[in-house]
Amino acid sequence: MLRNIASWVLCVPAALCAQSAAAPRFEVASVKPSSAGPSDPSSGGKTTRGRLTMTNVTLKRCIMGAYGIGPNRIFGGPDWLVSARFEIAATAGQPVDDDAVLMSMLQTLLAERFSLRIHRETKLVEAYLLEVAPKGPKLRTAETPESATRNSPGRIDATAIAMDRFAEVLSRQTDLPVLNRTGLQGAFDLKLQWTPGSAADDDAGPSIFTAIQQQLGLRLRSRKTPVEALVIDHAEKPSEN
Repeated sequence: MLRNIASWVLCVPAALCAQSAAAPRFEVASVKPSSAGPSDPSSGGKTTRGRLTMTNVTLKRCIMGAYGIGPNRIFGGPDWLVSARFEIAATAGQPVDDDAVLMSMLQTLLAERFSLRIHRETKLVEAYLLEVAPKGPKLRTAETPESATRNSPGRIDATAIAMDRFAEVLSRQTDLPVLNRTGLQGAFDLKLQWTPGSAADDDAGPSIFTAIQQQLGLRLRSRKTPVEALVIDHAEKPSEN
């Protein structure tokens, strides 16, 4: 277990942000309980031209996407944070190609529909730094602005993914937070495959650390560093609509 060595607190209630006239929001949004289970392969999110679709996702997964943060940087919240699953479909008033804007809209939606309130803390902890490997990156520039990510144990498939977002996705597959330190700009299409739990020289397949370097020309390096964490102060299950 990581030990909090130093921290400071900056209160940022999500509900307060949602009430701001400047807060971006979706014009139409539907949030419903999901009938699928946690192992359903359809679980994930997709954005395209001002539309957000999230299938079979938990509130924690929504927070991870909305705030661009990994699961091991989210603290507190109700018991159902990682068990109750939802279907979310939301559309902006006009086409939006910027995922950052859509994620801001998702923050507003979570504040309104889940009564989400959070505050931020910065903690000094062990984390993985995602860096460019010595021989340089092996990444393909995105061919379409449509962003989609699918990840499961041992596999990540992504289109039009930025490195900050990729670091957040990697955080779900590791025991430590992952921070983007690649310096790479833009979006990329990538596929990553590894053998969960394997050592670097395991005949069963590469570890995630070996796979990242061999397949993407990147690397993960462990280092104690300040990371921003989100602490959930309040959340409620939404009414179906």
